Amino acid sequence: MLSNTYHRFAGSNLERLAALSDGIFAVAMTLLVLDLHVPSIEPPGGAGPLWAAGAWHAEHALWSALVGLAPRVLVYLLGFLTLGIFWIGQQTQLNHFERSDRRLTWIHLAFLLVVAVMPFSTSLLAEYTALRVALLVYWLHLLMLGALLLASLRYAARAGLIRDDGPATAGMRAAAERRIVVAQALYALAVVLGAVSTYLSVGLIIALQLNSALAPRIRPLDRY
Repeated sequence: MLSNTYHRFAGSNLERLAALSDGIFAVAMTLLVLDLHVPSIEPPGGAGPLWAAGAWHAEHALWSALVGLAPRVLVYLLGFLTLGIFWIGQQTQLNHFERSDRRLTWIHLAFLLVVAVMPFSTSLLAEYTALRVALLVYWLHLLMLGALLLASLRYAARAGLIRDDGPATAGMRAAAERRIVVAQALYALAVVLGAVSTYLSVGLIIALQLNSALAPRIRPLDRY
């Protein structure tokens, strides 16, 4: 009896769940930048300070080193966009929920567990962009995030946890589910392109994330 009473009230505070989510997303987004290191440049022949070799040589060496960072910067952008998109998706769901319960809270805790690992999969992709295994790990990460958001939405609907705003409620749920499914299908297509080039796959995923973030009004789009 006591256990049933506890389970009835445990994890019902949406505000605390949202606050925890904000904190974990903020830390994960911050950790992404740690993979960007200031480039180290050495003087020709390794003798004497670089600046003694001439300002032009120093500037050229630094520009070359910065250009070499471009792939890591692109993957950093990809990771940040990914986290931003999934943060918006989760917060939008929470805003449409009337309340939470223990099961829904654990679904979102599992979602946050996967979010916390995003700096690792992003760093792996930045380090081994040319390898399909790194791309596959990143895609599986995206798949897990999308699956957990979809599970959250469907469970909340079954448990009667979504606010009843009339027809808008059904429309919001249908649009959110369709958005998740379509996005995951496009991510899978991007990974299939890895058979041709992993760089092409990463470029397509970045384009998909930018499209989701900017939502250009080329045609009516369902949005969170």
